Formats: sequence, structure tokens, C-alpha cells
Amino acid sequence: MAGKPARPVNAIDQTRRMLSLVTYLKERPGARVEDVARAFGISEDELVSDLEVLPMCGTSFRGGDLLDIDTDGERIWWHNPAALGEETAEPLRLAADEATALLVAARAVSTLPGLRESDRQALLRANAKLEAAAGEAAGASSRLSVTFEAEGGVFADVDRAISERRRLWIRYYSPARDELTEREIDPIRLVSVGHTYVEAWCRRSEARRTFRLDRVAEIRILDEPSAPPEIELRDLSEALVQPAAEDPEVVVEVGPGGRWVAEYYPHDSADELADGGLRITLRTPDPASLRRLALRLGRDGRIVSPPELADSARQAAREALAAYDGVEAKVPHGGPAVHDGWSGGRE
Repeated sequence: MAGKPARPVNAIDQTRRMLSLVTYLKERPGARVEDVARAFGISEDELVSDLEVLPMCGTSFRGGDLLDIDTDGERIWWHNPAALGEETAEPLRLAADEATALLVAARAVSTLPGLRESDRQALLRANAKLEAAAGEAAGASSRLSVTFEAEGGVFADVDRAISERRRLWIRYYSPARDELTEREIDPIRLVSVGHTYVEAWCRRSEARRTFRLDRVAEIRILDEPSAPPEIELRDLSEALVQPAAEDPEVVVEVGPGGRWVAEYYPHDSADELADGGLRITLRTPDPASLRRLALRLGRDGRIVSPPELADSARQAAREALAAYDGVEAKVPHGGPAVHDGWSGGRE
């Protein structure tokens, strides 16, 4: 779809834009997609992404109160604009469960570390108005609280760094190498695929990397401006791991018990073997991380190439067996090499 190239987005900026978008569309029935995208300074893809979220918003989830907005790719139609306007027949009121959910969420978000003070104060003012409007319904919310998992503070710092275009310093645990590393990154965007990640330009690797927030042991927002190179944002809706054509090729052979590898790992080909197994060819910027896949497969699979990776997997198997037996294990050359995940550009 035509339009400006996608740019880094953070949750707060997107929320502000969508609130403005509601007013804009209400005053312009049948607005053209390209005109709206140009007016908001975003790509048409970003606009369509916003339009996919808006129908889940409204004055209530009780039926008929959600925004009925859709597009045919060229124009945008809002079929029930009166739902949020002065034309509404009855004054809007929050049910007890709706008020409780909003108040608990607002209080929780206001405690996030790294939240800009202006946003925190605006949230607290809105919360006070909501409490007054909710009346007795607000009472239940005072007895509830939300505790964010450890990544909450990291999320706030990353979101702030993206908004203010500043570089981050992190101490990060990489399970593929079982080590903590220090690195500076230029954050590009936050993404959620099962877990929450930050996609960033890593100054240590001089490459694009994705970092899982709950593996960030320490984080600091630096004074240096964030300046990632101009790179095309990938569509991560299918999978987080998306190897590039220039990444090193690895060949893995698996038996019938290892066929799941072809379902979980992006690959170039998966050829049937006579014993019911598969010969899988895949790519990864970090082939060494596949040693853990080989260890996980055990007798159900082995790394075939490159030879040096197969050798290192056999050595890892010997060391693992020795740790259990207390003696040097003897693993036949060419025997099962052995993993529980690979990075594919993910740290």
C-alpha cells in the first residue's frame, strides 16, 4: 500500500493519534485513505492498522456502542458517528464493572517507572474525574490493585526512549549463550508476539536485533540521541524470527520424533527422509545458537552442516553427558547432535 515509509511508533503516540482520528473522521464522512494518512503524517499501512483497532473502542462493550468504522481500501466509512456525539439519546454512564476496570488500570499505569511526569499528572487528573463520575461504583476499585511483572518498568523506559528518540544502555541475558552482556541500542519499536520485545539497532552487533523485555536485567536511558539506520520494518504478524537470505545456511536431519522442528522454525525447505524424518534447511544469523536445538533433539535429530557446527554440537553433548555421569562420555562420531530454541536475530 502506498504512503510514507513506516516509522517507529510508541503506544502513547498511537493512542493520541487515534483519539484525534475519531474527531477527524466524524467530520469527514467517506474520507479518502490517502488524504487521512497524509493529514496525520503516517503511512497508509499505519492508518489501516489504527482502523482495525478503532472498531474495538466505544462507549461500552454491551452491544451497539462500539465504533462501526470500516474501509474499502480507498475510503473510510463511519456508520454510527452519533454514538459519540451530542446526538446520543441518553447521557453516557459507566457500569460498575466498567468503572472498576478503568480505575484499577489507570492507577496501575500511573505507577509505572519511566512514565513522563506530564503524562502521569494528566492520568491522575483523569482518574480523579472518573472517580467523581463513577460515584459508589468507584468503591470496589479501591480494594483492588495490579502488580506488573518485572518487565513493566523496562517497558516504560523503552517506550519513553522511543518517544524521546534517545539511546538505551541495557544488561541483557542471552539464553542462547547463557551470559549477561552490556550493550547500547537505538530502540525502533515495541512488539508483542507472545512476549513483549523491543526491536532495536544494536551498537554492539551493528545489526538489527529484538530483545525480550523480561530478559533485561538493567536499563538506563542515555543522553545520546537514538539514530538507527534507515531500515524497512518487517511484518512480524506471522513470527518474530524472520531470517534473511544472506544469513548462514544450516542443515538439520530429524527423525519422526523431531518433525515438530519444521512447524516451529522458519525454514527454506523440509525434504522427506526414508525413515519418516525430515532434512530441514534453514537460515540464522547466529548458527551457534542451534547447538541447543541439537541437544534438545537428542536421538531424534542431528546437525549435518556446516561441519564445524556439527562438531561443536557433538562436543556440547559430550560435556552435557559428562556433567551427569561425572565421566567423559563417549558419543559416536556422526551420532545425534543435539536444542531448545534459536535466536534468528533475536537476542
